[in-house]
Amino acid sequence: MNTETIPTTRRDFIGKTAATATVATVASTGLTIAQSANVAGSDRIKVGLIGTGGRGSGAANQALSTKQEGVILHAVADAFKEKADSALSNLRTKHAEKVEVDDSRIFTGLDAYKQVIDTCDLVILTTPPGFRPYHFEAAVNAGKHIFMEKPVAVDAPGVRKVLEMAKIADEKNLKVVVGLQRRYQNCYKEALKQVKEQNIIGDIVSGQVYWNGGGIWFRDKQPNQSELMYQINNWYFFTWLCGDHINEQHIHNIDVANWFIGGHPVSAQGMGGREQRVDKKFGQIFDHHYVEFTYENGVRINSQCRHQSGVYNAVREEFTGTKGKLYLDNKPNCYAVDHKGNVIWKYRPIGGEDPVAEAAKPKKSRRASDPDPYQTEHDILQAAVRDNTPINNAYYGAESTMTAVMGRMATYSGKEITWDECIGSKVQHMPAIVTAETEPPAKPTADGGYPVAIPGIKVEGVEII
Repeated sequence: MNTETIPTTRRDFIGKTAATATVATVASTGLTIAQSANVAGSDRIKVGLIGTGGRGSGAANQALSTKQEGVILHAVADAFKEKADSALSNLRTKHAEKVEVDDSRIFTGLDAYKQVIDTCDLVILTTPPGFRPYHFEAAVNAGKHIFMEKPVAVDAPGVRKVLEMAKIADEKNLKVVVGLQRRYQNCYKEALKQVKEQNIIGDIVSGQVYWNGGGIWFRDKQPNQSELMYQINNWYFFTWLCGDHINEQHIHNIDVANWFIGGHPVSAQGMGGREQRVDKKFGQIFDHHYVEFTYENGVRINSQCRHQSGVYNAVREEFTGTKGKLYLDNKPNCYAVDHKGNVIWKYRPIGGEDPVAEAAKPKKSRRASDPDPYQTEHDILQAAVRDNTPINNAYYGAESTMTAVMGRMATYSGKEITWDECIGSKVQHMPAIVTAETEPPAKPTADGGYPVAIPGIKVEGVEII
């Protein structure tokens, strides 16, 4: 894609919406609605799971926990056979009557996704994020409905690929949901309504978003394991596979900022590095990022994320308006105050108590009264498939991914990065095709480590923008 066709505005991102999908399908493909809707009206939905790790297993469990009749797990794929077997064992324990995966439909290897796509109606894409654009492309080309986890890419070429395929998904009347579950959470949806419709805090002028927590898992290299498979097994620590934790994890909070402000930033500048997680084995990613995002209307959002122990933790969002402040988190604990600190609105879970009092309780005693947004994503996706109603989250999934990637570009480089520079970047961290013979983009250094970005300094083996 050349820079003349790269979308740079929110209208370019969202302009081709799923609301026009039915008309586009009939006009551009010649398919009837029944044909293009795939399984709409059928008594079965064959689900395929591509990527059977913790999030993939969780998504499959949620897909099988909907109230839709005839939903079955039909096939699975993973780069590692033992992970596929473990996931299936757990899913059979929970959903014995819904797991119809025999040995012939357990696919392993880096091209196993193709076989799952060929055999299923709806696919769950939960491999490391670097693979997402190309698995999404294959699923859309094959006419499958899709649940895909966030982020949807790790670089600008990947984001552009997702946007290209999102339009084709509309033309084929395919249903697409992205795992940015706050968009499906009642607390956040009601807060947005209060902001947009009731003007509860006035015009948003600034905000803070946080994902500050501890570290994550690490997996030692196994005997006879290739460097490629070692990196894929430790995908979180490599930019080409993960995009860094500002992209993989903090995207949730960044997405909320874009959602509530109503667009993407026009520039970003920030700082980051490695202070605690400095061992060479920890790949390429930083353990902290701080970014100042500036939006077209002048609003600035301060973004913090870190993987460090023994420090302040926070996973939440807040916005300051001309009339007050809004506080959000997923406990749920959403409320607004005026500039004197008086509570002017607070979300009450369905049948629930005061959310502030509820959040203060020990975790195990909190009332689980609101629907689980992770479950709601799959409920809505499957209902859309059954009822042939349009849904396509790929546009805002791509926009928020690009925002997170722009933040990473700013912290890795130490420079101010514009949206146009970011979306137009030709730096491709993730190869379009990865086979067992592919040389991993992150080359081990002579001392046993990997190239790590240093703000303001050119590092051999590190491309930023």
